[in-house]
Amino acid sequence: MASAIMADAAELTPKENTIVDIGAWTARGEQDKLGAAFKAGFDAGLTLNEAKELVGQLYAYCGFPRALNAAATLMKIEGYGLTRRRGEAESAENENGGKIRNGGSFVLGDKALEIGTANQTKLCGGPVKGALFDFHPQLDEYLKTHLFGDIFARDILDWRTREIVTIAALAARPETEPQMKAHIAIGKVNGVTDAQAAEIVRRVQLPRYPSDLPSDWSPIPVGEPNTAYAKYFIGNSYLHKLTLDQVPAFGVTFEPGCRNNWHVHHKGVQVIVCVAGRGWYQEEGKEPVELVPGKTIAIPAEVKHWHGAAKDSWMQHLTYMTKTEDGASNEWLEPVTDEVYGKLP
Repeated sequence: MASAIMADAAELTPKENTIVDIGAWTARGEQDKLGAAFKAGFDAGLTLNEAKELVGQLYAYCGFPRALNAAATLMKIEGYGLTRRRGEAESAENENGGKIRNGGSFVLGDKALEIGTANQTKLCGGPVKGALFDFHPQLDEYLKTHLFGDIFARDILDWRTREIVTIAALAARPETEPQMKAHIAIGKVNGVTDAQAAEIVRRVQLPRYPSDLPSDWSPIPVGEPNTAYAKYFIGNSYLHKLTLDQVPAFGVTFEPGCRNNWHVHHKGVQVIVCVAGRGWYQEEGKEPVELVPGKTIAIPAEVKHWHGAAKDSWMQHLTYMTKTEDGASNEWLEPVTDEVYGKLP
């Protein structure tokens, strides 16, 4: 039965986090990241039928072009999904007397308006009326018959899951903020807690502050504002001391657009390991190198370089010094100009 299901846990499950990512990347039209989200979903227990149903749900909120692109991306990795986890049973009986076969067609026919209106009322916690629907009754009919009828009547996803992916897709587009807020309210009626809704929005939208980052963004704490070195950075950075024993190691977190000045390590090699997010490293006279989780760079002594976050992403790296000699020091130089930084994707 496609009804409200309360979550036992306060946080979203790993599978639900991947559903949030699928909604966001579908809405933004970024197919590479969407493909990775589908694979992560399969790894977390998402079935191929559920993935197809998510795309079908999102067509109503992202439009046919983005949904078709998402379906094409899913089709390319269909084999991965089947290998990781088989789909649901061959057929699922629908509470309204119809059948859905492996994500196939399900038509309510003359019952669409009646069932859709009932579903809409139950989802929203009461009848939905307003001046907008009086002004444009055609859209009101489409919502009731097609969205809340044909789509929400399907049983492959429960209503709570549909609201999770819908909130994520709407949160990914700034122009749909009013609809996002409306669906957060609908989600609350159907088992999405305030904390879970806030986590969806944090995960999707570019966080403004460290406290807005998703709870699973990194295993290393963000730390405290890096005030001691702030004059050598454009933007805000944060420092977490991992250890001061033997080989001191630190976690450094950069907000989007933040980068340190050009600098040189004399008589010592700096190692940086990207832990979370995305950023850049560049040596003078060489092409920039993208930093993604797991990317490790050993920066030779006496080499002028800089590193920092991408324009659209937070970035965190672990750093420590090795092969240091007596008299080792850092020489801070000029800032990385907007002209140089602005050329990076």
